[in-house]
Amino acid sequence: MPHLSAEMLAADATTPITTAGHAQLGIAVLAGIAVIVLLITKFKLHAFLSLIIGSLVLGAAAGAPLDKAIASFSTGLGTTVAGTGVLIALGAVLGKLLADSGGADQIVDTILAKAGRRAMPWAMVLIAGIIGLPIFFEVGIVLLIPVVLLVAKRGNFSLMRIGIPALAGLSVMHGLIPPHPGPLAAIDAVKANLGVTLALGVVIAIPAAIIAGPLFSRYAARWVDIAPPEKMIPQRTSDDLEKRPGFGITVATVLLPVVMMLAKALVDVVVDNPAHTVQRIFDVVGSPLIALLTAVVVAMFTLGRAAGFTRGRIASTVESSLGPIAGVLLIVGAGGGFKQTLVDSGVGQMILEISKDWNISTLLLAWLIAVTIRLATGSATVATISAAGLVAPLAADMSTTHSALLVLAVGAGSLFFSHVNDAGFWMVKEYFGMDVGQTLKTWSVMETLISVVGIVGVLLLSLVV
Repeated sequence: MPHLSAEMLAADATTPITTAGHAQLGIAVLAGIAVIVLLITKFKLHAFLSLIIGSLVLGAAAGAPLDKAIASFSTGLGTTVAGTGVLIALGAVLGKLLADSGGADQIVDTILAKAGRRAMPWAMVLIAGIIGLPIFFEVGIVLLIPVVLLVAKRGNFSLMRIGIPALAGLSVMHGLIPPHPGPLAAIDAVKANLGVTLALGVVIAIPAAIIAGPLFSRYAARWVDIAPPEKMIPQRTSDDLEKRPGFGITVATVLLPVVMMLAKALVDVVVDNPAHTVQRIFDVVGSPLIALLTAVVVAMFTLGRAAGFTRGRIASTVESSLGPIAGVLLIVGAGGGFKQTLVDSGVGQMILEISKDWNISTLLLAWLIAVTIRLATGSATVATISAAGLVAPLAADMSTTHSALLVLAVGAGSLFFSHVNDAGFWMVKEYFGMDVGQTLKTWSVMETLISVVGIVGVLLLSLVV
């Protein structure tokens, strides 16, 4: 298990920061984060604008000239969008094709038809995990809520017994598994290997989803026993389609980019020779851009054409998928700008220097930083990007596997205890017809379980890989 050491200080070493510099930088970080929190929570300002203002406050409080702070923010925004923006867009297109073609409903209906009553919570976490791979958390909720409510009503289940596993499956994917925006941005900041992060993320995600989903739902159903709200059961869009893609081809399409990226990671480990022809081929085939682009092109035929879509309908589906992600792209980009302002102000080096004698795991430190930002801002994505920027210097001397674990530690921390400053909290509350107290006892506890199981998994894996 990697610990903070003096050797890490050699990486990207800069002019040593004085004690006074430490104090000023510490105040600057607190001021920047406080401004972001205040603007998001108190004044309800969009996270994109809040991150811009917070970055400028951070730079000014750290003593940087305003033009330098602006340049740092702009550089970070551009780099982050360049590294993750196209991938987020491709993921959105794939998710839209999956939803509009009826492929998501086909996965749901097939699994539910084969699942018995006792297996239903396990079926729900499996459904959410599969659907959650290529799409955003908010989109996943919109897709799954009708199914959750219908299953709970028709099967006479407690809403929590069915809903918590579905939410757990989605949340685990959102926080730990690329190509979701948070993990992608953290991978870019830490310079981790995407394939290795994906592989280790799956290993951690499975027990996290099981414990926080089907197992915890038993207790959640006792604490909050509510019926599905009638007004929230909408009509499914695929019910109007004459046909929809088959179950097997839909699952294969969703898993295609994951398989391609995992194949690259496997070849990298087995061949371990960048000049080897096989490894060079898989470096291209398994790159996130090619993997997701391939999946999107394949989905146009296996999902779009299979649902009877014309070329024009497929084109309009692709076009309509891009508008809603503009806000996500801007927040992720602004988070990258905030991260770069942190780095250029010397905050990363400061953390290295003041923590060199701490007897604490680097992975645990990364988790704690992400937890703090998550509790303050309410945004898992902001927490992931900000924490990854702060701990990125600690990854300088890490192995490939431990760099990936650092990303996963940050991702796990970003999910800790969602509460009233998180948009996801209110989505779950309204869709399930709960009050604030009930949402805290179910959704918030579930998120905390995922986070804690996640960091435990990261720390255990660090002992063996």
